[in-house]
Amino acid sequence: MPSKTQTFNDGIVKIYKIDNIAEPGNMPKDGLILKETLRYKERTVGVNRYWAALQDNIRINHVLRVPERRNVSTQDIAIPNDGKQYKIVQIQYPEDMSVMDLSLERLEQEYEIG
Repeated sequence: MPSKTQTFNDGIVKIYKIDNIAEPGNMPKDGLILKETLRYKERTVGVNRYWAALQDNIRINHVLRVPERRNVSTQDIAIPNDGKQYKIVQIQYPEDMSVMDLSLERLEQEYEIG
């Protein structure tokens, strides 16, 4: 069965890993290192997803559909067009499509970009 096509016209999201960004010899400092730059399609945060996340004290702010990349994980940080930093709290892979849905929660404390 052929893959369904998907457009990603809503913006660009940068995916970062958290790593040490200190200069050699200095105290270690957590910051963001760029992993991927992907186009995205904004998805609706459904009622079921929203309330299920709230039960775990997670507030889903955005759901972005992006091309599938297996190196993106829930340990990563996403920065979409709004320029704010979000923790990736869930990644879903819809059937018969080469895409993934990223559920994002806004960070209270932002990281420095290295």
